[in-house]
Amino acid sequence: MSDLPLSKFRVVEIGTGDTLGYCGKLFSDFGADVIKIEPPGGDPARRISPVVDAGNGQSESITFAWLNTNKKSITADPENPVDANRILALLASSDLLLDARHPDIVESSLISHDRLRQSDPGLAITTVSWFGESGPYRNYEATEAVCRSLAGLVKLVGPIEGPPVLPRDGQVGVVGGLTAFIPSLAGLFGHADGARRFAVNNLEAMLQISEFDTGLALEIGFSRPRPGINRFGRGYPSGAFPTKHDWLGVTVVTPAQWIAFSKMIERPDLGVESKYSSHIGRFTHADELKQIISPILLTRTAMEWFEKGIELRLPLAVVPDMKELLAQDVHRSRGAFGPVTIGTASFEGPVLPQHLTRALPRANGHAPLPGENKITDLAAHQRAATRAATPQDALPLKGLRIIDLTMGWAGPTATRQMGDLGADVIKVESCQYPDWFRGTDTRPPYHEERTYEKTYWFQMNNRNKRGITLDLTTERGLSLLKRLMKDADAVIDNYAADVMPRLGLDVQTILGINPRLIVVTMPAFGMSGPWSGVRAYGSTLEQASGLPSVNGGPNDPPTMLHAALGDPIGGLNAAAALMLGFMHQKITGKGQHIDLSQVQCMLPMVAPSILEQSATGATSTRLGNRHPRFVPHGCFPALGIDQWVTLAVRTDDEWQALCGVMRRPDLAENSELATVAGRRQHEDAIETAIRQWLADVRPDIAMVSLQSAGIPAGIAKLPQDLAADPHLLSVGHWQPRERPFMGPHLLPSVAYREGNATQPYAIDHLAPTLGQHNHDVLSGVLGLSDKDIAELARDEIIGTTATMPKKRTARAAE
Repeated sequence: MSDLPLSKFRVVEIGTGDTLGYCGKLFSDFGADVIKIEPPGGDPARRISPVVDAGNGQSESITFAWLNTNKKSITADPENPVDANRILALLASSDLLLDARHPDIVESSLISHDRLRQSDPGLAITTVSWFGESGPYRNYEATEAVCRSLAGLVKLVGPIEGPPVLPRDGQVGVVGGLTAFIPSLAGLFGHADGARRFAVNNLEAMLQISEFDTGLALEIGFSRPRPGINRFGRGYPSGAFPTKHDWLGVTVVTPAQWIAFSKMIERPDLGVESKYSSHIGRFTHADELKQIISPILLTRTAMEWFEKGIELRLPLAVVPDMKELLAQDVHRSRGAFGPVTIGTASFEGPVLPQHLTRALPRANGHAPLPGENKITDLAAHQRAATRAATPQDALPLKGLRIIDLTMGWAGPTATRQMGDLGADVIKVESCQYPDWFRGTDTRPPYHEERTYEKTYWFQMNNRNKRGITLDLTTERGLSLLKRLMKDADAVIDNYAADVMPRLGLDVQTILGINPRLIVVTMPAFGMSGPWSGVRAYGSTLEQASGLPSVNGGPNDPPTMLHAALGDPIGGLNAAAALMLGFMHQKITGKGQHIDLSQVQCMLPMVAPSILEQSATGATSTRLGNRHPRFVPHGCFPALGIDQWVTLAVRTDDEWQALCGVMRRPDLAENSELATVAGRRQHEDAIETAIRQWLADVRPDIAMVSLQSAGIPAGIAKLPQDLAADPHLLSVGHWQPRERPFMGPHLLPSVAYREGNATQPYAIDHLAPTLGQHNHDVLSGVLGLSDKDIAELARDEIIGTTATMPKKRTARAAE
């Protein structure tokens, strides 16, 4: 499909794992020739349940098949000299190597990266691993649950008394794959500057989700407590509520939303009750409110409440199970599900959500059987790059300009990724309505003390950007924005679908200003259809995706993950979409609308359950903290107050090692426990033994002891713990910086390293203060004179301080 933006690239995969698979899928489903190198007998991930009959007595994993659509498969052993030479010959005509082998294996391999960089410098390389190529955790064993625990994404989920809840597998690979894809494609986009090598790790990729709570903890000095099952965030009502039919996802944050919610349930008195008027007040009285709200919500279906919520602009969602999700018209109309075939088997899975209107991704497609292709059958290919990039080369996106109209978390996450890679991101706010991630306090001291310049969240999400203010409710402000768009490469917003058109800036108008523009929109359900007006927070997106329905125990309500998951996932998907748009623009010279649905962006996070529902007609029973393949598996209490350790035993040898660490030879010698099936029958007793051992073992000592024995284990960390994590400190994840109003503070780094660097890109451009770059942009980009700029400031079209709410009202009345 030569019209797809990546059709000119050849990519080779070596290794195994979901991160590798999803990164490669982003390339293959957008047209790249992706060749998977598998060991004789096939990638071991092919045998991970659930499996389908692929014909000729061969069973294949449905998740593996989905991750590997539109790829080719060649069987070869990289450590066999003959096979290694064949692979090296293939790489010599390829653009990119995606390598998921452990760093130790890579270093000693016949196909080491050092050798490749010397003999084949034009080959771009991206390596993916759990913890990176340096640091104390470099050689740690990992599973999804262990990685999430160390990333601060487990401890805040679950009952107040514990244990923390471990979500179902299938999410780390999507986050890691997106995180690897973005710099990889950026490097290929800037190939004229030489081929680049990136080292991406899953732990730092997952920190992009927990950094909101880390920022909050750094601000207030502690992490919020675990709120309990079916409680989300620090407000109320929040979480999933039973209705007459299905579960309703609710996230009420602002006073206006609480008043509207009270009106919706026909209890307007609640909206004016003083003890419920504040966010914290409702949280404090959550049990009391639950007794009032729950019976009312049972009188109507979730869909009926949801539709009333659209009218009232409330962030509500139906929480579907997988059968309902697959049947929803809102996704079917967008082509969000497509067929996956492998051998004779066929079933449906999520289609990549990067909805490029001029170049839609392949709707899944064929996944190869092992060794289905031969190197000798591959078409000839010529790469563009002839040399390796050097530290003197510009960052790969230098020269691109993005007009950033986003606020909050999702959109700014997307543009942060672009700024980190060298794009000129111009963030547009207004003094009247600054980015709400600066804060929404309307009291005078908030403005007088410029507290809106002091929030951690804003600093984290808006580094490497220039910031200006324009009052877009005025003709002059809007005219200046249009002039900025005229010579830009992309514009992005993350408002609800009706906001930009109300300013006279619908997509077609923007493309009329500059037909080359990549225009990214990202409402909850996309720009069209009956649900396009849905208001949503990150929690709403998670609820609507159905993910809570597959997490938790068999008797639990739908279980949320207690991070606003939809926001960073939407942001990463938007960044990937921007890169795909830029590549299409570079090839064709044409712009386009990229119509993202942030709920659709969440569907790959629940892909294993969607695939299982489609392939088998049902989804597996929820297991809580237990695992379908690993026994034992869970999050267990250790010495101390609310201290927990996550561990997983993947093999019978690891079981013997665990028995040794616990000093339990009786368990090691018990033949009934020697196999996974046997241990499954005695899981309660095994978990009791683990709790007994850990009762007087510090969590850090337990983790080190288990890892030394080759057992995946990690402390369930709070977000506040991450700022002092020895591994993150060692690899330079936290960069201390000082900024006006904010003072000294810590900023998180990118989740990758370039070349052989052990430290990340330095953060040289801190988040802008409000209107910091007004003169820089209006003069340097638009050519306005000092007199013009002074006049704009006098008329409050631009400015550098936020406007008090009272003053806004006065101006609106003039």
